Amino acid sequence: MKKLNIALLLGCAAASFSALADGSTLKFGLEAQYPPFESKSATGELQGFDIDVGNAVCAAAKLKCEWFDTAFDGLIPALQARKFDAINSAMNVTEKRRQAIDFTNVIYRVPSKLIAKKDAKLLPTADSLKGKHIGVLQGSIQESYAQAHWAPKGVDIVSYQDQNQVYLDLSSGRLDGTLVLAPAGQTGFLDRPDGKDYAFAGDAVRDDKILGSGIAFGLRKGDTATKEKLDVAIAKIKQDGVIEALSKKYFGDIDITAK
Repeated sequence: MKKLNIALLLGCAAASFSALADGSTLKFGLEAQYPPFESKSATGELQGFDIDVGNAVCAAAKLKCEWFDTAFDGLIPALQARKFDAINSAMNVTEKRRQAIDFTNVIYRVPSKLIAKKDAKLLPTADSLKGKHIGVLQGSIQESYAQAHWAPKGVDIVSYQDQNQVYLDLSSGRLDGTLVLAPAGQTGFLDRPDGKDYAFAGDAVRDDKILGSGIAFGLRKGDTATKEKLDVAIAKIKQDGVIEALSKKYFGDIDITAK
């Protein structure tokens, strides 16, 4: 009986990481609160760069896409709990995250920049931001960067579950700035009427250990079958110029090439 139970368990484990058959469904987890990467239209339809990339990958891999909206800081636990197969939510590959999950090959890379009032003369440095209130998305690499580089030197880092709430508090004066992925900050705030008095402040921040090597799909540890299938599809859409075309559509001249 024990041998039978062990065999069943091993069989279940193997089945759980078996290759996705053509025509089967790939379940993506995301937080639809981060335009232009992922958000919902007025009619509730998912839209954005990552949505289009996900659909292109599914088409190349001969899979059907299904989407599950989850708070960003809950994406990794939900992936581990098998609520979906992969994270597709502008998630950067970092050493810390690699301890919990695996990733596909990097798909693209975007800079993280500080947004502040145009006349505030702030820079993305601890000296410039000392005593200021900076909003970040909870569970994001921007939060990790700000906590590591700015908080110990007197900068008040305020974490939010929703980036849109960050923008609301910024425009109402409760925050002095926010650290975000540049395209998200441009589309989600600076291009809107409430962002007219704000701009990117200084250059992009850099710390590859915290900010990562680029954005990829997050996968459960050991799910090599899904990784292999998705990596092939990612390589195909890159070769076909899909990433480049979508980059121009959503980000304009911002270079998102994964180097």
